[in-house]
Amino acid sequence: MLQILLLATFLSLFVGMCLIRFAHLHERFSADHDLGGVQKFHARPVPRIGGVSIAAGLVVGCGFLAWLLRDASVLRLLAVALPAFAVGILEDVTKKVGPLPRLLATFIAATLGYFVLGAGLQRLDIPLLDGLVSQFWVLSLLLTVVAVGGVAHAVNIIDGYNGLSGVVSIFIFLAMAYVAFKVQDAALMGICFAMIGAIAGFLFWNFPRGLIFAGDGGAYLVGFMIAEVAVLLVVRHPQVSPWFPLLCVIYPVFETLYSIYRKKFLRGMSPGVPDGLHLHMLVYKRLVRWMVGSKNADHKTMRNSLTSPYLWALSSISVVPAMLFWQNTGVLMTFCVLFAMTYIYLYRMIIRFRTPRWLVLRRTCRRL
Repeated sequence: MLQILLLATFLSLFVGMCLIRFAHLHERFSADHDLGGVQKFHARPVPRIGGVSIAAGLVVGCGFLAWLLRDASVLRLLAVALPAFAVGILEDVTKKVGPLPRLLATFIAATLGYFVLGAGLQRLDIPLLDGLVSQFWVLSLLLTVVAVGGVAHAVNIIDGYNGLSGVVSIFIFLAMAYVAFKVQDAALMGICFAMIGAIAGFLFWNFPRGLIFAGDGGAYLVGFMIAEVAVLLVVRHPQVSPWFPLLCVIYPVFETLYSIYRKKFLRGMSPGVPDGLHLHMLVYKRLVRWMVGSKNADHKTMRNSLTSPYLWALSSISVVPAMLFWQNTGVLMTFCVLFAMTYIYLYRMIIRFRTPRWLVLRRTCRRL
């Protein structure tokens, strides 16, 4: 597993370096030049094709894993993920692929996973629903497609600041690698380590300096792999509660669900219209007050990077109990509810300017 981790990290690191070094050759179509959008928080045009480095690390790591285990299913998983990654990269380059086509691409990838890999949810540890899902395969397919596509889209939504989605995703893959180790599933554990290495290599360039972004290609690839590995863990091992992966991904998933509720019912707008009121954006605007209003590019980049640790901490309060109670559905359900309550409490506290003073970063952070 260490070899897989190192191979994936090195190749991702190397490809990322090449993309940055030769950015002048491709920045005309690969860089994010929109610096004034409602969800834009970078100070300079930055290449947003970091998903290529993540994909490269994943491919070499999984290729080595498939050779070690003589298991072709690892390579089939990579093939299944291709539609989600390809459409994301297409958006990164053309800037013309909307959210719906990208979501549909993940649905197609999830459908392929259902039939090619047998990655289909057939239980939720809820008696009535479990009976229906196990009896009607169409319901199982629909549940799987919505769950996998939803997680991939949710990871893309939180991919707004340097290091945010990358570190959160590493937390999730570490938790799933731990459970894969406990149930002795070497293939899934190896895939998790390949993803950890691929993301780590990318993060070297992304955090804190923001030299390259994952883009939609990287975010959808990472989100899809999280969802697919989670489904395979539950399908292959009955002792793994289906609420274990849900608690692992509860931060991006609940962020997405709350955003839909907030836009549709509180603001009367389409959920597909971007706004600046996601939790991570409020943290940036109201908690990281250091150099607020400064036009200096370095100051803006520093504020961007200082935002992510707040959300890393929030994510950890769900991932840690998920690792500890991965077999106990009742406890996992309880923690899901507790996380939702914590999220809403924090959101309301920040939006109403009632955040405790010790959480606010002021100009004294300049020495960092």
